[in-house]
This record gives sequence, C-alpha cells and structure tokens, in this order.
Amino acid sequence: MILAFHKPYRVLSQFTADGSANDTLARFDFPPGIYPLGRLDADSEGLLLLSDEAGLNSRLLDPEAAHPRTYCSLVERIPAEESLAQLRRGVLFDGGMSRPCQAVILDPQPLIPPRDPPVRFRKNVPDIWLELTLTEGRNRQVRKMTAAIGHPTLRLIRVQIGLFPLDGLLPGKWQELSDKERKLVWAK
Repeated sequence: MILAFHKPYRVLSQFTADGSANDTLARFDFPPGIYPLGRLDADSEGLLLLSDEAGLNSRLLDPEAAHPRTYCSLVERIPAEESLAQLRRGVLFDGGMSRPCQAVILDPQPLIPPRDPPVRFRKNVPDIWLELTLTEGRNRQVRKMTAAIGHPTLRLIRVQIGLFPLDGLLPGKWQELSDKERKLVWAK
C-alpha cells in the first residue's frame, strides 16, 4: 500500500522523536508497518508518501531514475529571469552542482492559506511563489538553490511527486492511493 500524506509544518518525516519540539509521524494514526518514502524537513510542508512495500524507497529516490518532485517555494524578492535561468541550468552548493530543474514564477500566484506560525513578513521586501521541479533530492536542496541565487526560501511546500498532485488533501490528513493514483506517482 502507498499512502499520500499532507505533512504539516514542524512535523518530522519519522516516527521517533529527535529531542526537539517537533511532532513526529506517530501522532497521525497510520496503519502498522508504514514507513516514509523519502523525507521533507520539519520546516517544509506538503506531499509525503508512505508505504509498507519494500524497495519503493530506492525506486523513488535513486538519482539515476531522475524522478520528478515539484515544490512551491515562497522566496524573498522577485527573481530576475537570469536568476531563474541559473536555477534551470543548475547551481553550485555544498561543493557540487545541482542538476538542472524547471523553475518558473507562478502566475497567477497561488492562494495558499497562511501558516501557523506565519512566515516572516517585511513591509519593504516583496515575496513571490516559484514552482520548481527537481529530479534529485539532496538535503534541503530547494532552500540551498534559492539561497544560492540570492532569494531565500521563506516557505516550502511539495505539491507533486511524479504526476501525482497534493490537490485537496488537507494538512495532517492522509489517504491510500488507488491503482490509478499509484501510476501517477511513477509517471514522468
């Protein structure tokens, strides 16, 4: 079985506590034997898949598979086209180049409910939502990529894995995927 879960802010992508004030997956009443396929940092939100099927983690996360994952990233200031082009070519961080990705300013901007606690607001510094689709999953990659082009990420939400969207799943809720939805996860 594969479950889609809308991971809320300040929830770890693990079942055991790490000594921080963050919640864990243990409080969401998942079926026994379920484990996360990949991860989202505690300060990131959105689509997290979980499964009880062996081997899916490597199939989904192997960099050679170049499996797409799409994020909405609220960044500080409005990036120029050249900054977006840098993201599309790949940027240097942690001593290596990222793979090229898709990066666009969302137009229109999405209507995303505010987070609790709210994102930092600065009266004289605009922010804007970008959509980035990556085919690799290095540690805190989206945040490091947007910071590398001078536009720090203020809020990050994974909205799609493969062609399976987060659409309609509320924070803290999960659902088992149908056969059709499973196929969307693996589609490119």
